[in-house]
Amino acid sequence: MMPLRRFAIHRPADLREAAEMLDHYGENGSLYAGGTELLLAMRHDLLRYAHLIDIKTVAGLDGIERRDEHLHIGAAATHRTIERSAVVREQLPVMAEMAANVANVRVRATGTLGGNLAFAEPHSDPATLLLALGGNARAQGKSGERTLAMDELLAGAYENSLAQDEILTGVDVPVPGPSQRTAYLKFQVHERPLLGLALSLELDDDGGVIREARCAVGCVSPTPCRSATAESLIAGPADSLEQRIEEAGEALADEAALTDDREGSAEYKRHLIGVLLRRAARKCLNGNG
Repeated sequence: MMPLRRFAIHRPADLREAAEMLDHYGENGSLYAGGTELLLAMRHDLLRYAHLIDIKTVAGLDGIERRDEHLHIGAAATHRTIERSAVVREQLPVMAEMAANVANVRVRATGTLGGNLAFAEPHSDPATLLLALGGNARAQGKSGERTLAMDELLAGAYENSLAQDEILTGVDVPVPGPSQRTAYLKFQVHERPLLGLALSLELDDDGGVIREARCAVGCVSPTPCRSATAESLIAGPADSLEQRIEEAGEALADEAALTDDREGSAEYKRHLIGVLLRRAARKCLNGNG
């Protein structure tokens, strides 16, 4: 492992100044929050930046609060903060459960939700769950603020669609109603998931019919993806879902365009998708999601 190249750290007073710094330093500058991915990549000389813009101390970026029908999670909120947040545990328990199992204690204590999403590491948890939940990212630059859906934010492996001067300020997630059930499951050998799968079901009043389904799979392709075919197969009578779930898993695997790599064969990943989708469906219908 190489020693870190010299760099300067800048601490902007607010988001406006941070955006101006990003624009000024261009490709020589990067935002810095938790640094769990960034500093490791710089130490391995995979990324080179002469200027890091520290936004950890920018007021309000780590806040978590209910805003109307959405839960807002600030970009600088750490995974540990999300895990322990009383608001998240009450309003969106699946998010707290996911955060509690990210990587290891050190990463959870320092790594931030915004840093995770902006770095666009393919083998990570939050984006897959947020895609299934219908979460939107908020970004602010010199020209103002805009909202991006998860599939708009993530442009590819280690690529996002933010402009040079834009900063990810937080995520807004719809607060699920009493008829919604969500589960997030993953399979991993080491600290990075080999496969993550999120399933969200909207049930009718008596729980006998799945009105709507949203399912997403991640870590098996450059970005997480959903499958409209799989979701339409899952929707329907709950008591006959077992008869439809295998075909839905196949459709979700097809959408992910699986390939053989060092993480496993495409056939192995396809099998895992089917297994996790079935388990997630059971968890949701049993009232544990």
